[in-house]
Amino acid sequence: MSTTEFDTLAGAREITSSQQMEQLGEEMGRMLRPGDLVILTGPLGAGKTTLTRGIAAGLGVRGPVQSPTFVIARTHPSLVDGPPLVHVDAYRLGSGAELDDLDIDFPGSVVVAEWGAPFAAAVADRWWEVEIDREWNGRGVDTACGGFGHGEDLDAETPRLVTISRRDAAEAGR
Repeated sequence: MSTTEFDTLAGAREITSSQQMEQLGEEMGRMLRPGDLVILTGPLGAGKTTLTRGIAAGLGVRGPVQSPTFVIARTHPSLVDGPPLVHVDAYRLGSGAELDDLDIDFPGSVVVAEWGAPFAAAVADRWWEVEIDREWNGRGVDTACGGFGHGEDLDAETPRLVTISRRDAAEAGR
């Protein structure tokens, strides 16, 4: 991706609805290029899959986009002669080697990895990290009372703080 283009999205913003989360993802998707890696971090029900649906719409790939929790990775081919989207749920992976073992075409795809922060440096020199915090303003969901299941959509319309930043392997201690 053109770093300058995507840099316009860097920083923190408040997202107040699932529709806004998808819109942000769609804007991101229009800027992503083959070889781009996006790491999504945040608690269960924060909106990682909702954001990925928007990215898919911006890329023009085949859906539906659902959490890949049980299959670990789903590939969504392009409908507009662009790169495929590979949506990864790295929650059950134990190492960067296991992510690499998935045999993903990182250079030819846009890869969005939920829970992938510990493994990013094993597969890329640079990536975008999107941190989603649903409890930053004290109005978040009380997960002590059961919370939400892994892979569910954006839960109650509680505002989220979404922070987009550029990371690299040197920062990660590779």
